[in-house]
Amino acid sequence: MYEPNVVGDWQEYEEHAGLRVRVHSLEAAEPPRGRDDAAAGLTYFRLRVTVENRGAQHFLVHLEDGQIDVRLGPDGEGAFIDWRNSQFIEGFDVYPLRRATAVLYAAGPEAALAQVDVQIQLRVDEEWTERRLWAGGIGVHEGHVGAGAAAAAGPGSLAHQVSTYLRDQGDPGTTTA
Repeated sequence: MYEPNVVGDWQEYEEHAGLRVRVHSLEAAEPPRGRDDAAAGLTYFRLRVTVENRGAQHFLVHLEDGQIDVRLGPDGEGAFIDWRNSQFIEGFDVYPLRRATAVLYAAGPEAALAQVDVQIQLRVDEEWTERRLWAGGIGVHEGHVGAGAAAAAGPGSLAHQVSTYLRDQGDPGTTTA
């Protein structure tokens, strides 16, 4: 069964040896060049997508608008993505032991930010990778970010369930009946 990643987790691409990606730094933040009028009444947040090359060859990486989908709340409604303030990876050679990071500014209803799902699909060396999903949340009032954001989402939320599942899988002392 396919399990989503928790925000902050690295995901390796088997088809591109040494290449890995993660969605991280999910936090409430105002955009640097001002709010978009279309986001009136919404709460802004920022997330980062980092591509890292731990392999022996370089990769040409694209992560642009249309390759990132952000969904909010239990119904998975689309977030408003502020393309003007966001920074993408547009055809960058990621050499061994180097990284490239995209910064995305988005907005949504404050009540829906406890559950944020981010799906990305990289283009590497002109080939599309499989889509990957990260789940997390923002505790706007508590200030939780990154891996701790799952706790802010509360028991029963998808982010909390994913975090619990992954923690249980990583503990060799845990047994199931």
